[in-house]
Amino acid sequence: MAFDAHGDVPDEALMVLYANGDRHAALVLTRRVTPRVVAYAARLLGGDRAEAEDVAQETMLRLWKVAPQWRQGETKVTTWAYRVATNLCIDRQRSRGRKRQVALDDAPEVADGTPGAEGRLQEAGRMAALEVALAELPDRQRQAVVLRHLEGMTNPEIAAIMEIGVEAVESLTARGKRALAAILSGRKEELGYEDDTDAG
Repeated sequence: MAFDAHGDVPDEALMVLYANGDRHAALVLTRRVTPRVVAYAARLLGGDRAEAEDVAQETMLRLWKVAPQWRQGETKVTTWAYRVATNLCIDRQRSRGRKRQVALDDAPEVADGTPGAEGRLQEAGRMAALEVALAELPDRQRQAVVLRHLEGMTNPEIAAIMEIGVEAVESLTARGKRALAAILSGRKEELGYEDDTDAG
């Protein structure tokens, strides 16, 4: 899958190229942005990959609609996409009555007998536990924590996505981290995070 001439073109320039009729620019931008939006939406939606893919598709459709009016330098494409995806996720959570329970039993099955199966199973358990814990956070805290610690964004980028100040982002992130630590605190041994103090 060669991106040829568009491989090094910034996202914002790809938007302008697409608006000017370059369909290949849209393909390149879609391949860059969609996987990130799917992963982000899945975390906000309690691990529901199908819904996350729907959110990503709707986000990209809206992106193409705004392309003709896109003004380079005003905002980053990813910031815009995360903001739209956040709003779509909030709408979906409201419409399904905030029923987003993810059970540890829903963790992906790992085939027995393969090398490292136990380690992969433990990692799947940890990720499922994290998804469950994230689902217990208030919406805004969950968004801030996911954007900061799972998506690796800076506080100013998060502030732009969530349309709040940087201090509010810092506060939401700190409260969210404390809440996650409290939710997961009693499960260290079960999740394989126990120290070796009892071993022996």
